[in-house]
Amino acid sequence: MTVLIIAYLGGVLTILSPCILPILPFVFARTEGPFARSALPMLAGMAASFALVATLAAVGGSWAVRANEYGRLAAVMLLAAFGVSLISPRVAYLLARPAVDLGNRLATSAGSARSAPAIASSLVLGAATGLIWAPCAGPILGLVLTGAALQGANLETTFLLFAYAAGAATSLAVALFVGGKVFAVMKRSLGVGERIRQCVGAAVLASLAAIALGLDTGVLTQLSYASTASFEQAVLERVHERTAAGAPSKVASNDAMQLAADSKRPFRSGLPPEGRAPALNGAVEWLNSAPLTNEQLRGKVVLVNFWTYSCINCIRTIPYVRAWAEKYKDKGLVVVGVHTPEFAFEKRIDNVRQALGGFNIGYPVAIDNDYRIWRAFENSYWPAHYLIDAKGEIRYHQFGEGNYPQTEKAIQDLLREAGSETAASAPVVPDAKGAEVGPDMSNIGSGETYLGYRRAAHFASPEGLQADATYHYSFPKPNLNEWGLSGTWTIGAQQAILTQPGGGIAYRFSARDLHLVLGPGAAGKPIRFRVTIDGKDPGNDRGSDIDASGNGTVTATKLYQLVRQSADITVRNFEIRFLDRGVEAFAFTFG
Repeated sequence: MTVLIIAYLGGVLTILSPCILPILPFVFARTEGPFARSALPMLAGMAASFALVATLAAVGGSWAVRANEYGRLAAVMLLAAFGVSLISPRVAYLLARPAVDLGNRLATSAGSARSAPAIASSLVLGAATGLIWAPCAGPILGLVLTGAALQGANLETTFLLFAYAAGAATSLAVALFVGGKVFAVMKRSLGVGERIRQCVGAAVLASLAAIALGLDTGVLTQLSYASTASFEQAVLERVHERTAAGAPSKVASNDAMQLAADSKRPFRSGLPPEGRAPALNGAVEWLNSAPLTNEQLRGKVVLVNFWTYSCINCIRTIPYVRAWAEKYKDKGLVVVGVHTPEFAFEKRIDNVRQALGGFNIGYPVAIDNDYRIWRAFENSYWPAHYLIDAKGEIRYHQFGEGNYPQTEKAIQDLLREAGSETAASAPVVPDAKGAEVGPDMSNIGSGETYLGYRRAAHFASPEGLQADATYHYSFPKPNLNEWGLSGTWTIGAQQAILTQPGGGIAYRFSARDLHLVLGPGAAGKPIRFRVTIDGKDPGNDRGSDIDASGNGTVTATKLYQLVRQSADITVRNFEIRFLDRGVEAFAFTFG
């Protein structure tokens, strides 16, 4: 009951939030009819549809997200017809007869609202408004949604969300009642009833435009959080105080607590809370472990590592993550890898399983092929590390490679805070080999380069890039950071595919290391290749995946290290020629 009251009060406070602005025109459009048959059904429909959609969004799968998108689109179309009909039923009729007929019926019912169809139309408009209403997740709604995500779809979840929506509907009803009186006075005294109607219609269309541009969940969210967070926090604290006052205390007195604290004050890390950690739900499969839940991990310090197995930046962080998992596993640290693919081939679970063996990864890995965990964390980077404390709060993050001592210090602090006897110690120095070795940042003059046409750049073959077509290319004389093809290739959205033996790729680069993501294609047969640097065998400048003569074999779709300059780093001409057809080439990376 206490949580229901909190949720309701949070909804009431929504009237103070700019996030309510986009739906106000839809609500005030119902001021002309009797409240019980016009405004009340609309507010009830809005509250019900929001509670249902928010329940599904909080705990549903990707199907719920898609269903909500379709529902929002239908709602926008319906409300657009309604807005146009408010401005000019005649123009709406000429634009689209079916939509206008519906819009005219809705507009007419706004004026009369004397029958069951009028109530039904108000319910429909309210349900549509609930579909597009995205209230700002301040402290109270955040509490409700977090509980929904943890507990799953059940009646308690729906009741909490409905209580929040009912609170919002209550404050809107008060505003609607006052606004209706003001509009009525204006109509009687100024005779501008039709103008008011048209202005409301224009406001409806403007609100829809704001929603379509994402302003309801972007700019308004930021403004709303700043304006209402303090009020909502005060409500939470006040209700908590009253609940505590009415309950029998099982806690020691203040004096006893102070003595206990003085005798052994627990360690508290200075790392600030960054928000509640979302659930690790949505993985299509787990490797090295059964699926892990937040409840199972409570009391542990958790390092969540977003990665993908062909990403060179991710590969270079793996030795550190692997070392931390081993060093602190008996101290209370749990490492969870979240493998979120960039390329289509990285969605193949057998490929990931093979990569885990190659990288000697033994900690749990969630296969996030549907990006559900990625979106839950609102992540945007490969790699990304999130540290979660024993209470389930995110306390630290690191985007990209680097800052390893700081990350390990954060791990030690959170373990001590959780009660572990972990002492400060020197950071790990992992035994990295091949592509896992960190980059030579002072000498990198070349950047990641994609070969698929969707993100291709600096292609220099004289024939020009031909998308989704089999074409014969010839090597250019590239400038620095330009590349080209020779032989017969088909360039797709993500990769270039060699259709005849003997084709090659050339790149003029400046870096210590050159890597190329390659795969054997659909046939899966090994593909032989030979690398040259400035037209010669690589010798001591060979990468870990070729021999000194430049010979290598593509056996799996992964990143291959082809060049590691052993002496002074200079601009070099790289060429690779494939002796067999069918190779797929995805991207160059450098280190």
